[in-house]
Amino acid sequence: MSTYVITGAASGIGAATRSCLEADGHRVIGIDLHDTDIKVDVGTPEGCANAIANVCALVDGRIDGFAAIAGIAPSAGRSGRQLIAVNYFGAIEMLEGLSPLLAEGDNPSAVLISSNSTTSQPDWPMNLAEACLAGDQEAANAIADSFGDQATIQAYPATKAAIAYYARTKSAEYIKAGIRLNAVAPGFVDTPMTQEGMKDPLTAKAIEQFLATVPAGRGGRPEEVASFIAYLLGPESTYFVGSVVFVDGGTDAACRGKDWPTMWQTG
Repeated sequence: MSTYVITGAASGIGAATRSCLEADGHRVIGIDLHDTDIKVDVGTPEGCANAIANVCALVDGRIDGFAAIAGIAPSAGRSGRQLIAVNYFGAIEMLEGLSPLLAEGDNPSAVLISSNSTTSQPDWPMNLAEACLAGDQEAANAIADSFGDQATIQAYPATKAAIAYYARTKSAEYIKAGIRLNAVAPGFVDTPMTQEGMKDPLTAKAIEQFLATVPAGRGGRPEEVASFIAYLLGPESTYFVGSVVFVDGGTDAACRGKDWPTMWQTG
């Protein structure tokens, strides 16, 4: 039996991942705002510190996997700052805080959650993603604020791109400690978060139009993403390091086609 820690474990992809792992006999420590083992807001430094301290108290100096699944979507009732805090800084703070426990685990693995909005939504602010990667939350917030009522629309793909870049650029560092680091980029998945988006005046029309373009002809189900996250956390995926895998019904392939892979330019 392995021990895994999951943020966003109360609903959607997080809950489905928990169910998948528990069905295989593993122990899962869930973190969320409600209805789980550790109830904190991972969008705040205090919440992350509290979560990490609670995990340390529940385990014997080691965990075998971590999945940062907690996330929030664009909404008329949210600020870009909230998305930046939860989607990027909370995920990374939790990962870095739990890394010492992971390093002591059995074939440890960490999974971050990106999004196919990184390649299907045009013209999002790269400078916001770069500010996140630089650890400059104040600068990222200022960039998001500059978009006014479109702040969450712009912040979402930028934070998810920063997550993908982090997984890619930091994976060699993590594997030196024995930790496999990868990211999953879901498309539209039927969860409480996306159901909320389908009712939100800021995003409802865009979601409807987006769903009509998915090559698979439908949105995804939480368990379809969760099963792959569970695979990446497990011992069968030992050669996955620094990968960003799209689980999105073919949307990324339709958007990028022959644009990826691209040749490494040497001069």
